[in-house]
Parts: sequence; C-alpha cells; structure tokens
Amino acid sequence: MNTAQQKVALVTGAARGIGLATAKRFLADGYCVALVDIDGDNLKRTYAALAKTDVTMAIECDVSNPGDVERAFELTATRFGRLDALVNNAGIAIFKPILDVTFEDWSRVLAVNLTGPFLCTQAAAPLMRDSGGGAVVNITSISGLRASTLRTAYGTSKAGLAHLTKQQAVELASLNIRVNAVAPGPVDTAMAKEVHTPEIRADYHDHMPLNRYGLEEELAETIFFLCSPRASYITGQVIAVDGGFDSTGIGLPTLRAEKRNG
Repeated sequence: MNTAQQKVALVTGAARGIGLATAKRFLADGYCVALVDIDGDNLKRTYAALAKTDVTMAIECDVSNPGDVERAFELTATRFGRLDALVNNAGIAIFKPILDVTFEDWSRVLAVNLTGPFLCTQAAAPLMRDSGGGAVVNITSISGLRASTLRTAYGTSKAGLAHLTKQQAVELASLNIRVNAVAPGPVDTAMAKEVHTPEIRADYHDHMPLNRYGLEEELAETIFFLCSPRASYITGQVIAVDGGFDSTGIGLPTLRAEKRNG
C-alpha cells in the first residue's frame, strides 16, 4: 500500500511507446503507477524492466471490455488505495481506404479508442472523488483534428474522443476532476516506424514548421503537466503536441525553398 501522501496514476497502453514514456515520467516524480495494457506478454517484460515492484503494478486489460476495466480499477484501488491521475492512452489504428473499412474494423477501432476512455474515466471518477479530485488526460490524435486518407475509423474515433474530453470536463468539474486531451502529431513510436515509409516521413516533414517527428518523452512531459497542480486551471482543452502540424496550411515547402535561395 502506498502512503497517503504518495499520488497514484493509471496509464493505459503502458507497455510501450507514449504510454510507457508517460508511466516513467510519473515514476520520476514519485507517483505509484498502475500499468495497463492488452498485450500481456509485453506488459510483463515492461514491468520487469522497470524493476520498481514497490511502486508499480501490471494489469492486463482490454479497455473496451467493461468487466476488464472494472477489475483493473478495483485492483488499483486495493493495491494503492487512491487514484490521482488517469491517462487514456490505449488505442488502435486500422488504416484502409473508406470503401474497404469493414463493420468489424469500424466497431473495434471505436470500441478501443472511444468507448475505452469512456469506461476508464467512468471507473476512475469515484476513486478520484474520494481522493479529493484528480486529472484525466485522453490521448487523441492530430487525425481527430484534420482529416486524412485511410483514417475513416481512426480519425473519427479520435475526433469523438476530443468531444468526449469536453463533455467529461464539464460533468466532472464538480468532483474536482479536470479532463484534458493531448493530440499527438507524428511521433517516433514503434507503430510509426512500422507504417511510415521514407516517403510518408518526408511528407510530414514538409508540412511541419519544426520539421521533425516528436519524441515520446515530449508527449509524456505535456501529459504529466496536465495532470499536475501547475495545470490546476486548465480543463476541457485539446492540446496539439505536433510540431505545428495542425497550424500549417499549404506553401511551407515552397517558402523554405525560397528562404534557402534568397
């Protein structure tokens, strides 16, 4: 059991990527962390590699399954006795042309990316209320702010999550629970490295003012800030951490070329 002073965070999709970087950031600030992921084998490896058994726990969970979610939060409450921060990071992507998206594709993406954060936040709120309040951060995507090819299900699920964030912020404020979202742009995750060809990476670079992919640790810093007392007056916001991707229209590659030639 943690002490009454030691805060507790639960991070979904914590076995790798942004979720793992976020869990490490909480640990660095003295939090206890419940690591939640559907990939049990990878989760076990991550838990062992962290080597912090006194302040971490690993829970295999499908966030779209109400029974799994209920169990995950019960285990967290039993082990740590409170909950101060929830990061709804678990998500999946199925990239297909719109006419090739099956009902099963659509249903699964929305179940994990939208229903999952709904279920997890609903389970977290009573624990946070009983701890005096807390903070939730939903991980949306730049694809929820701007449409793109192959992202019918994924982009729609993330756009829905952006609105769910605002709805949760309005309804949970009376419990002293803040809810915000982070919308990552291109980030050097394992998933991106698998699906982003050199041509796609070049296209992203051409469109971003900062002209690079983000780091998982940069996302983790923003997520941690939104869960911290330093963000005590911020709720209902969707913050793009994207190197300027969402702010940019056409013409950036041309302007860069003109600057080089000028």
